[in-house]
Amino acid sequence: MSDTLDPKELKILSDILALVLEDQPGQSETALTALRARAQRNKVTGGALKNLFTAIAPNPPKSRASSSSTRSRTSRASSADVQQERQRVRELTEGMTRLDLELRNVRAANAALKAELFLTQQARAETQSNLIAAQAASTPRYSLIGLAFVVGCIAGVAGTELFHSLLPAPPAPSNAHYLAH
Repeated sequence: MSDTLDPKELKILSDILALVLEDQPGQSETALTALRARAQRNKVTGGALKNLFTAIAPNPPKSRASSSSTRSRTSRASSADVQQERQRVRELTEGMTRLDLELRNVRAANAALKAELFLTQQARAETQSNLIAAQAASTPRYSLIGLAFVVGCIAGVAGTELFHSLLPAPPAPSNAHYLAH
């Protein structure tokens, strides 16, 4: 962290810290999250922040001059800056609230899709088990058809033999004709 204090950074830091101490829990948590993110992005540790406050306490920034004319001009300029920064903080807070709401909606939609996926997987498993059961039930049908075919063939051969055994036998040809020559 540099030794010079950037007035804009100091102002943003003070606004964020003011929001952290607010009584409204949503704004306090949001501001605290923003403060943590800014500290991580700028690689500022807790000790460095403590040293910054220690350095500011005995030596307040020079924008607070002791002369009344400078103070009134600075007061007007800082009042406009304060209003701008408050507006900026308000816009950021609204943006974060909107993003938080969108995140909640996305999480709810994600949960609904997960539930739908689970139901689809269950239906798929049931369909597969029904298909396997149907395939297992159709296997004996083919066996029965094959058995019926074999029994039918045997019955056909037996019936033909019975039919031929009941018919009178044709007269035997005379063998004399073959012996004479």
